[in-house]
Amino acid sequence: MATDEYKPLRRIADAFDSLAGTVNSTVPIEAVHFSDACSRVSVLFGCLGIAFKFAEMDYVSKVEDLKEAAKSIPTLQSMLELDIKSNCIRQGGSHSRNLLRVKRGIDMVKVLFEEILVADGNSLKDPASVAYSKVLAPHHGWAIRKAVSAGMYALPSKSQLLKKLNEDEESSRIEMQKYITSSGPVIQYVEELFISRELGIDW
Repeated sequence: MATDEYKPLRRIADAFDSLAGTVNSTVPIEAVHFSDACSRVSVLFGCLGIAFKFAEMDYVSKVEDLKEAAKSIPTLQSMLELDIKSNCIRQGGSHSRNLLRVKRGIDMVKVLFEEILVADGNSLKDPASVAYSKVLAPHHGWAIRKAVSAGMYALPSKSQLLKKLNEDEESSRIEMQKYITSSGPVIQYVEELFISRELGIDW
């Protein structure tokens, strides 16, 4: 029997389930818990191959920044407040800007899982295309969109992905649904941090 260490999908779902519990309790999300949960998603981008190589590299670097920031900044709220005071919210490399991009990464995975659960067959091309076009494509330039589109043909099949994640059809459905359910409130929480401060989320 595989341990949780070799069950990355379960570890992702459990981490976001824990975060969702924090959101529902109205306690501010701790930056260290958020960045730890998000770091677990990195392995999934890696499993999707060349189509999401840029997204993986971008996502991993942003999560690493948040993990480093979490050593001295206790909550996501205080992370934004500090950037507002420093007037660097929209600057490249700011923690707030990186938080917004990480949020898009976990949102894309949510849509990907939603599409996988309703798709027929063994191909990931349609689920991945929908997830990318809905969440990330609007924020990418032509060259990146073109590269992602070309890379879609090199995606693993659904069965290959599940093998990499050490899951079968039944167990993967449970964990994907758990992530969909728990990541929703977390994504909404992060978006509300920006919207409530009239910062917007489309930049």
